[in-house]
Amino acid sequence: MDNLKVTNKQLNRLSVENFKSSEKTDIYIILDQLRSGNNIGSIFRTSDAFRIKKIYITGTSALPPNKEILKTALGSTETVDWEHAKNALDLMQNLKHLGVAIYAIEQVTGSISLQDFEWNGTNPIAIILGNEVEGVSQELINASDGCLEIPQFGMKHSLNVAVSSGIVLWHLLNQMLNRKN
Repeated sequence: MDNLKVTNKQLNRLSVENFKSSEKTDIYIILDQLRSGNNIGSIFRTSDAFRIKKIYITGTSALPPNKEILKTALGSTETVDWEHAKNALDLMQNLKHLGVAIYAIEQVTGSISLQDFEWNGTNPIAIILGNEVEGVSQELINASDGCLEIPQFGMKHSLNVAVSSGIVLWHLLNQMLNRKN
């Protein structure tokens, strides 16, 4: 079997303008006090791949055009809508008022294991990703509609925040795609 790499032309990549006007998945991301611009940039890149509706960067997190963000985002800060929100709790209240369900990605008592979480793919959802050391703040956990936990079986029980975003976003997108079929 000949498995040939697909060329950039065969990928039918959209222009920035066409991407910005394309339909997005009804998923929002809230970044709670992330320290690493590299992680933020990686989350932008994953968000571009899955056509996430918007990223909210909260508190003192680095913002584009931060050098570290741009290095890993590879241009996706130009395609993915984003906004800085000084206060994450106020942001969450505003999103809830718009009918967005909000789930923190965190290890807590009473969390929902990711494989058991079902999203219908039609109602808007936001995920909160937390600081690389402290995780999602307890205040935001308390204000969320629930917490999703990625099953882990190793010694560390800790994943990089950008890796976690990719796992959770793929799970949500996969559910949405399966419901359309």
